Amino acid sequence: MRRLLLFAAISLPLCAQIHVGRIKGPLLDAHNCYPEKGQHADRIERALALGFPIAIEQDVAFWNGHAVVSHTEKTTGVEPTLRAHFFERVRPLMDKALKENRKSEWPLIVVHFDFKDVQTPLLEDVWKMLGEYEGWITTAKKTDDPKKLSKFDVKPLLVLTEEADEQEVVFFNQVPKGEKLRLFGSAHAKGLASRATNYRRWVNYSWKAVEPEGQPEAGAWTSADAAQLKSLVDGAHNLGYWIRFYTLDGFDPPQGPASGWTASYNFGTKEAVAERWKAALAAGVDLIATDQYEGLRELMPVR
Repeated sequence: MRRLLLFAAISLPLCAQIHVGRIKGPLLDAHNCYPEKGQHADRIERALALGFPIAIEQDVAFWNGHAVVSHTEKTTGVEPTLRAHFFERVRPLMDKALKENRKSEWPLIVVHFDFKDVQTPLLEDVWKMLGEYEGWITTAKKTDDPKKLSKFDVKPLLVLTEEADEQEVVFFNQVPKGEKLRLFGSAHAKGLASRATNYRRWVNYSWKAVEPEGQPEAGAWTSADAAQLKSLVDGAHNLGYWIRFYTLDGFDPPQGPASGWTASYNFGTKEAVAERWKAALAAGVDLIATDQYEGLRELMPVR
């Protein structure tokens, strides 16, 4: 009953529902969902086991002419390729979804690329790769006016990337008018005032925008914090953006290194992060990033 009541509280018209038409947010965003230094190879399996819809972050770098998943631009050749780690892993899921054709449930996966390197050859490699998998991917036509948003052709996979202008050059500016956009960038979050564009359709905030002292120094959750969170969410939605916050964790500090989790994202206890997760759900945050996938999923409504 508690989970059903929570769903009733958050099932309001969201920016995601307006622009894609069928995303039912908020979504769990599986942060750093890839191996690091040969460890934590189970992350993508853990995320996919939690059911759909779900968001999955892939940090992207370059090695020997190919996109790889890596937490740093300083690659060594041991990193898995983006193609093998993500696209070929989800191929059976995408093929099944297309065969079943349950469009009301799409997109099933929102994949979020955090580029650690924005050199042009890497971006062009990713653009070309997306073309190979375009049959799975939610696209939108490039309009004559960047301020005019075209409708999405919704497919089982939606691809997002971040705010770097170098990415906009390759992923939007160089795309001929009338051709398909294969992925969508985030707005420049600082001083956000302009409305969403044909290419920039979401905004990505550090949690410090809510609690400036940061996760490790955050005190008790207050009504002022809740008001700030709601203001940011409503402001983004009113401008036509989805909104993401990163990264909300809560664990005993010694657990961090073994799990590959970052101390700067740690509220210190499960209880402290659960309070923020609940607040983000209630406020209508579209993408909630965490390393503790299962913990957040437990608080989310049954779909």
